Amino acid sequence: QVQLVESGGGSVQAGGSLRLSCAASKLTVSPYCMGWFRQAPGKEREGVAAIDSAGTSTYASPVKGRFTISRDNAKNTVYLQMNSLKPEDTAMYYCAADLTNMCAVFGYWGQGTQVTVSS
Repeated sequence: QVQLVESGGGSVQAGGSLRLSCAASKLTVSPYCMGWFRQAPGKEREGVAAIDSAGTSTYASPVKGRFTISRDNAKNTVYLQMNSLKPEDTAMYYCAADLTNMCAVFGYWGQGTQVTVSS
């Protein structure tokens, strides 16, 4: 069974940094689009960043210039480097895989890792 396991979340002060990791098992991530999403309490889930098999990345406007998505195919892991964190970045962060590589239909999801940013 495909598993995506996120790690690296935690509590930081505004302006700080965190790096999230998403390790995949029973799934080789290299041919697929991988994405990061987040959901804050009382809000809908939103896309944060995605990276396709060619390494092309896209970002949501609120995180552009602060977050960087990357992948290490040898480790079968995707990362989200988050810098200059703001309280509004507080959310549960999820990793997901889109087997069409279109970065549009994410069929596999992890359980999430909590990020809390205090002011």
